[in-house]
Amino acid sequence: MSTASAAAPAVPKTLAEKSAVRSWRRAGLAALLLAAVAMPFLVSGYHTFQLTIVLVYAIALLGLNLLTGYNGQISLGHGAFYAIGAYTTAILTAQFDVPYWATVPVAGVICLAVGFLFGLPALRLEGLYLALATFALALATPQLLKFKAFDHWTGGSQGVLVEKPDAPWGLPLTGDQWLYFFCLACAIALFWAGANLVRGRTGRAIVAIRDHPTAAEAMGVNIALYKSMTFGVSALYTGVAGALSAVVTGFVAPDSFPLFLSLSFLVGVVAGGLASISGAVFGAVFIEFVPNLSDEFARNIPYLAKWVLGYTPNVAEQAATASQWTIYGLVLIAFMYLMPTGVAGFVRVLSAALARRRGQGGLSRGNLNHRNWPGTTGPANGGGNP
Repeated sequence: MSTASAAAPAVPKTLAEKSAVRSWRRAGLAALLLAAVAMPFLVSGYHTFQLTIVLVYAIALLGLNLLTGYNGQISLGHGAFYAIGAYTTAILTAQFDVPYWATVPVAGVICLAVGFLFGLPALRLEGLYLALATFALALATPQLLKFKAFDHWTGGSQGVLVEKPDAPWGLPLTGDQWLYFFCLACAIALFWAGANLVRGRTGRAIVAIRDHPTAAEAMGVNIALYKSMTFGVSALYTGVAGALSAVVTGFVAPDSFPLFLSLSFLVGVVAGGLASISGAVFGAVFIEFVPNLSDEFARNIPYLAKWVLGYTPNVAEQAATASQWTIYGLVLIAFMYLMPTGVAGFVRVLSAALARRRGQGGLSRGNLNHRNWPGTTGPANGGGNP
């Protein structure tokens, strides 16, 4: 009897801790949104442009994460959907004078249809075979965009110019600042939709297909439909990101969507954290800033090679060219070694460790003060020794 009564106060304590965690998460999210809103007014125009690209990449990575992280389908060809979305916006704005904001959902719907149709024959493929099929898609798309029969629409190798919009309604914002807020609004809406998707019944079915496909099928999950649907939704996210990129950069061309873009998306998903909504943001920061920082560091290598090692200028320049991607590769290896579950996984592990330490500290203090708990046996309640 005394044991049960002594354990009783732990229940409200646990509920209080969970409520506190939710409150901290909400406060952190609110602080993050406030920082995101204030950021364009604190940095230069170029850095605002970089942050806008981070938002665009985050949308694309979230789409790929839905497919690879949550559903277990490996794709090396999402750069193709990114290109389809970008060219949809470029063609609609240049050829038909459609407002840029109206082209974004159109690009998403077109990529949804293309992704769903591509997912149907890909149902017979799994693992590396599916990766090779999407790899072929990424290789073929830039060449198709250069096809002479499509020059009137795609501009061939020269590409298509997209007029960058100014801030509407007389808002006191520069063009870069307005595009940042436009992309931020799109990102918030898509991240909210993605979070609700993975937490609902559809998300549970998608994850079940990844973990236990036989059991999921036995429970009545239509594996073919859910896989094709996931491929389509993933393509929708990437197509919207491509449409936004066309508006932000003001130019699209076949060479803007090489195979390396698709590989960068996959790197960003893994570095940010598989099967994680927040991992898309971390991955976008990685693929946008790490190559740039590696390039800036590599530019200083000729001076170091010349003055420290005594290399000639030509050899020093060659060393700088080779070192850019060497540094990028080393950083990526370090990430995978130190954070095998990505940045989001590392943050989760760190948060759990801190929560356990706080819980142990609270339990120790509770043991010291257990005589004051209601229902415990102690001198204050007429029981035995404390």
